[in-house]
Amino acid sequence: MEASQELHLPNYMKDDNTSQETNNLISSLPADKDFMGYSLYNYKGCWYYPNTLQAVLDVQDNFRPQKNDIILASLPKGGTTWLKSLVFAIVHREKYRENPQIIHPLLSQNPHDLVPFLEIELYASSHTPDLAKFPSPMIFSTHMHLNALHEATTKSSSSPCKIVYVCRGLKDTFVSGWHYKNMLHRTKMDQASFELMFDGYCRGVTLYGPYWEHMLSYWKGSLEDRENVLFMRYEEIIEEPLIQVKRLAEFLNCPFTEEEEESGSAEEILNLCSLRNLSNLEINKKGTTRIGIDSNVFFRKGEVGDWKNHLTPQMAKRIDEVVEVKLRGSGLIFQ
Repeated sequence: MEASQELHLPNYMKDDNTSQETNNLISSLPADKDFMGYSLYNYKGCWYYPNTLQAVLDVQDNFRPQKNDIILASLPKGGTTWLKSLVFAIVHREKYRENPQIIHPLLSQNPHDLVPFLEIELYASSHTPDLAKFPSPMIFSTHMHLNALHEATTKSSSSPCKIVYVCRGLKDTFVSGWHYKNMLHRTKMDQASFELMFDGYCRGVTLYGPYWEHMLSYWKGSLEDRENVLFMRYEEIIEEPLIQVKRLAEFLNCPFTEEEEESGSAEEILNLCSLRNLSNLEINKKGTTRIGIDSNVFFRKGEVGDWKNHLTPQMAKRIDEVVEVKLRGSGLIFQ
């Protein structure tokens, strides 16, 4: 697929919001192309589209989190929507339990509008966005590597904020990303495009890639700073949701009380944030997020092992071999 082909292109993939300084930087960076023919540039080991790189640089220059802020990190299509829903519901549960007459925001707004992306939304539209308009504690999201994010967070004068990372198996992440691309660009891509995207994925040439470096940055961060960086596996949340939601609440310093345990508060949050519930809401079937992306593109199957329906045994073997080599010796293991 050629870059010139008419597609619905989100702003983060474009190159129309870069400063001259960033253009100068880009001209000096290693370059490659995604499977559609759009240029990607490698900055400090990570691949970006021009507008995304500009926003990342703005985050690093201007974002200074406060002590109580929470940053949710993930790979694209790595469990982002679910993590946003769960954390928002956990952190704000008392507010909506005490005011049952108020409609819970997750029933009327897309999770991505409740927990905005730092580089894809906030700093993509302004070098210095007004962050005070979001409820406290502020919850933000990012796809940035921890190394890139730390260039902003370590400059903050306050204590370290909490960072939660959700990690999903790379074969499922790839397949989910493929379907997302088709829905995002409002087109039906062919098998040749599928194979091109897969090749770029395995080479690490994809937005925010290489994905194994992304995972490793947060894995190592969680080992070095357990108090402020939590590493969660998507598959474990699927397998033991109650245990993982309680673990998440503990990490965020808002554990479920004995009374909440007895009343089933955690179970209520899991039901509220379930894929079945969220995907059936009118706002998520027909709505559009603040950055102009159709809400329904964020909800598909959410299954573990769906890759088996899309990848050949040879493809699966190639990803497994890449991951085994790249993660060797780190202690991070995927089944």
